[in-house]
Amino acid sequence: MQSFPDLSGRTVVVTGTTSGLGRALAARFVRAGARVLMTARDDARGRAAAREVGGELVLLDLADLASVRAAAARIRERTGDRLDVLVNNAGVAVGPRSETADGFELQIGTNHLGPAALTWLLMPALCGAGDPERPSRVVSTSSIGHRSARLDLDDLDWRRRRYSPVFAYGASKLANLLFAAELDRRLRLSGQPVLSVAAHPGMTASQLLANSYRRAGGGGLRARVLLAAERLVVQPVEDGIAAQWAAATGPVHGGDYLGPSGPLEAHGPAGPARRSAAAQDPVLAARLWPVTAAATGITPDPGRRLGA
Repeated sequence: MQSFPDLSGRTVVVTGTTSGLGRALAARFVRAGARVLMTARDDARGRAAAREVGGELVLLDLADLASVRAAAARIRERTGDRLDVLVNNAGVAVGPRSETADGFELQIGTNHLGPAALTWLLMPALCGAGDPERPSRVVSTSSIGHRSARLDLDDLDWRRRRYSPVFAYGASKLANLLFAAELDRRLRLSGQPVLSVAAHPGMTASQLLANSYRRAGGGGLRARVLLAAERLVVQPVEDGIAAQWAAATGPVHGGDYLGPSGPLEAHGPAGPARRSAAAQDPVLAARLWPVTAAATGITPDPGRRLGA
C-alpha cells in the first residue's frame, strides 16, 4: 500500500480537477487527510468529480478574470483566509486559435494570466496559513515544452506574429516558470511564510490535448486521435503527478523546479528538472510581473509587499 504524509488539518486548492492530473492530485490529497477544494469550469462535471473524490467544488474558469475573482473570494471566505497549498494545475494546450472572455490568446490567458491572478488574489490566505516552520506553498505547473519557446512581452496575444499553437503553448509554460521564479524572489524579500515551487508532469496521459481541442471547437475525431496517441507514449496519470505531489508535500526550497527523473524527463520519479536559458532570465521574469498585473488588472497584494 502506498503511504502518504498526514495532511490532516491542511487545506488545499487544486485547479482543473474534472479529469487527468488535477483529479488524481485531488484524490491523493483527500486520501492523505487534507481538505481539498477542487476547481472546475463545468458545474455538472465538477460536482461529479468532487462527489467521487471527496472534495469540495469551486466553480472557476481561468479564461475569465471575473470568474477568477469570484472564485478567489469564495475560497477565501470558505477557508477563513487560511490556505496551505495552491496547485495551479489547470491548463489548455495546442488547440486552434481562440480567445479568453477578456480577449487574450487562450493559452497565455488560461495557462498564465488566470493562474497568476488567482495566486495574487489568494496570497492573503496563503500567508495566513503559513509559518516559518511550515510555509504554505504555491505550485506552478509548467512543461518540457517551455524549452523551445520565447516570450514576447509586447505581443503576448500573437496579434503581430503568425500564430503557432505549439509555440504559443510553450510560451505560456515559459511564463509559468518565470512567474514562479519572480514570485519566489518577492516572497523571499518580503519574508512571507510561503514557498513558490514549480513542477512538470513529463509525458503523462492527462487528456490535456484532447480536452483543449474539444474546448476550442475542434472535431471529435481529432480529439479521439490525440487521446489515442497520448496513450501510446505516455505514463499513467497516477505516475505523472509525482513531481507536482513532491512539490506540494515533499522537502523542497522556494524556487525549486521538479519533473520526472527518467530519460528526457518524460517518465520516472520526481527529481530536479532542467530550465531553459530563458526560464532562468531574472530580467525577463521581473519584466513579466508588471505586464501580467496590467493585463489582469490586479495589483499583486501590496499589503504583503509582493508588488514591490
